[in-house]
Amino acid sequence: MIKAKRDELLTPLAAVSGIIERRHTLPILSNVLLERAGDALAFVATDIEIQISARSALPAGADARGMTVGARKLLDILRALPEGSEVSLQPQDKRLLVKAGKSRFSLQTLPAEDFPRLAKAAGDSARFAMPQKDLRRLLGLVQYAMAQQDIRYYLNGLLMVADGTELKLVATDGHRLAFASTSLPSSAAKHEAIVPRKTVIELTKLLGDTDEEVRIELSAAQASFSFGSIELVSKLIDGKFPDYTRVIPTTHKNRMQVERESLRQALQRAAILSNEKFRGVRWVLGDGSLKIVSSNADQEEAQEELEVKYAGDALDIGFNVNYLLDVLNNVPGSALECAFGDASSSALISYGSEKGFKYVVMPMRI
Repeated sequence: MIKAKRDELLTPLAAVSGIIERRHTLPILSNVLLERAGDALAFVATDIEIQISARSALPAGADARGMTVGARKLLDILRALPEGSEVSLQPQDKRLLVKAGKSRFSLQTLPAEDFPRLAKAAGDSARFAMPQKDLRRLLGLVQYAMAQQDIRYYLNGLLMVADGTELKLVATDGHRLAFASTSLPSSAAKHEAIVPRKTVIELTKLLGDTDEEVRIELSAAQASFSFGSIELVSKLIDGKFPDYTRVIPTTHKNRMQVERESLRQALQRAAILSNEKFRGVRWVLGDGSLKIVSSNADQEEAQEELEVKYAGDALDIGFNVNYLLDVLNNVPGSALECAFGDASSSALISYGSEKGFKYVVMPMRI
């Protein structure tokens, strides 16, 4: 039997439950594994592609034989109990008895030995560590540009490149690309890995805004992230990521400086009357001014005008407004620079406050 405070069980269970699907062809994948790990109680969840484990201190004398139990049901029970409750978990035959005060819950269990685990990847790997808040910030700068359910499966994730004392993250859906880099506290062997979209989203949720480190290991087929009492292990996407260095323009001479928030608000207003299907807006650039124009199938039109720093060629270029709002909503900073070639060239967006960040967006015909 295990006795613990409600939060000592709820916190690790909540950390691992995010990857569990509500309906599974394999019933045990809806369960969480509870087992002894040294002097701790480990909670382990998996969806075959990702495995997350989190630990909680095990009270002296506790009997923690391995078992699996419905993760969502146990999570909902613990959340519904009063804060500070003393909870006991007592295995009984093929059941788990959960007690707190005068509350009793009897849950079905499945054998721990039937629980599938991700095997440790063999072969060479790159190992490095960095503050959790730095990795979390870096993921936030690029993850919105990942593809969703694209037939080009290698785009449904994020490229992570460890190269000496630099870590680079790249995401693209074929229409736009986000790139961010940061320096690492120590050198790592060169390694590239495409981390799946679901892993990236879950990792972002779990990382703290703290200087405590996250230890990262990238191998040929697997990535692992260990921080605090949590370890996340994920299979990688096997594929060839596009050459991002060829996508990022380096010779655009037409440059515009603009205040981020005023541009964001103007785009939000113009988006209201953009075509619901194509979401296009025109940027008309002239000396010191940017006009943003949108229209829809009902011949309705919106026009915004901003004063900007621009002295390049006169340009009339179209973009998907969602791609522009994504970068403005996800990347903080007071000012940004947009570099343009011509109306058929991609635009490059960069921030003075984020030296390692670049965002490339393809134009669209409107």
